[in-house]
This record gives sequence, C-alpha cells and structure tokens, in this order.
Amino acid sequence: MAHPAQLGFQDATSPLMEELLHFHDHALMVVFLISTMVLYIIVAMVVTKLTDKLILDSQEIETIWTVLPAIILILIALPSLRILYLMDEINDPHLTIKALGHQWYWSYEYADYEDLGFDAYMVPTQDLSPGQFRLLEADHRMVVPVESPIRMLVSAEDVLHSWAVPTLGMKIDAVPGRLNQTTFITDHPGIFYGQCSEICGANHSFMPIVVEAVPLMHFETWTSLMMEDALL
Repeated sequence: MAHPAQLGFQDATSPLMEELLHFHDHALMVVFLISTMVLYIIVAMVVTKLTDKLILDSQEIETIWTVLPAIILILIALPSLRILYLMDEINDPHLTIKALGHQWYWSYEYADYEDLGFDAYMVPTQDLSPGQFRLLEADHRMVVPVESPIRMLVSAEDVLHSWAVPTLGMKIDAVPGRLNQTTFITDHPGIFYGQCSEICGANHSFMPIVVEAVPLMHFETWTSLMMEDALL
C-alpha cells in the first residue's frame, strides 16, 4: 500500500506492475537525457554566445533534429506497445471473478463457484480493529489464489466506477451495461488495497477494494466455508 510522503509508485506485486515500473524508469531516463541536452544547448548559447549569424541553412542540423527525435520515439513506443499487448492478453485463467460497482460499494461473484458472491462495504472508522487502515479496509475481501491467472469482469449497476489496485497494476472502468475484462497474477501472498478511481458521487472515496492473495490450499478452504455459509 502507499506510505506517507511517498513520491514513487507502490512496490510491484504482479508481473504486469513490474513491467510498468521498468517502462516508467526507461521513459524517465529518456526524459532526463533530453532535458539535460536541451539545458546544455541553452546555457551554451547564452553564456558563450554560440551563434553564427552567417548560417542561413544547415542540412546537417535539419537531419539531426528530425532523425534523432524519431529514434527516441521508437525506443519509447516499442516497449510501450509490448506492455499494452501484455495487458490485453488473457490465456486460460484459473479463476473468473465479476466485480460490480454500486453507489457506494462493490459486489463480487465467483463465476466458477455456484452461489459464491458477496458485497464489500467500507469498514467505518469506529469499527476498525488495531492494524486496519482507515478508508481502505472492507468488511469482505476479494480472496484469490497466489500465482494463478485471475480474470476480472468489471461492470457497474448505476453510474461510472473504476476498479483499481495500484500495486497490481490494475485499473479498469466499470461502465453500466458494459462488461470490461482484464487479468492479473499475484507474485506472493498478501493484502493489496485499492479504491474506486472514478468520481461516482458523494461517497466516491468510501468504496475501497481489498484483494487478499493466499496459497491455493487456503483458498480452497475459504471457498468451502463461504459456500457452506451461503447454504445456511
């Protein structure tokens, strides 16, 4: 989760988020190099008066400032396109979960398990247990198995919402009447927090998302208990 005074991204907990962090660092280095070069040219022209009034046309300079930006754009575009295709790739998911946005809570349905679904509301501040986080904790967590491809189907019942978990590199719009899908894999067990990232009304900031990644054996035990409770 995020920390006070944090300037960078959250630590990656999925392969996709690791790729996004690498691309961010790659693009940032390109920006630094360009900024440094431009600053050097400006300072050189101002301090040393590096100008020549007799030059009316320079084919070499025109070629350089046309070809060099094209090469830089290619170096940024290729890894960007690769990540875009990775984000859209859904190969044989082990589990499919549908997240439905409401004003102002999330409901989850496990498509591979009959009668397994629940609503997830934010835990009020006065009901928080020691160690729980204000405005981020939900009364029901979305439990998933570790190192398994999970397919998310996201939609909304009333207005626009957005299902987002930054540490997983996940952000997908929840649109009424439309079913969007994406996939993710968690690297290790843990609890990952997110929030609705689309302004959806007065209680927009009070519909958190909590994903709990557990080993497969614990996940099977959890599903069995949840289905037993649903039958009672």
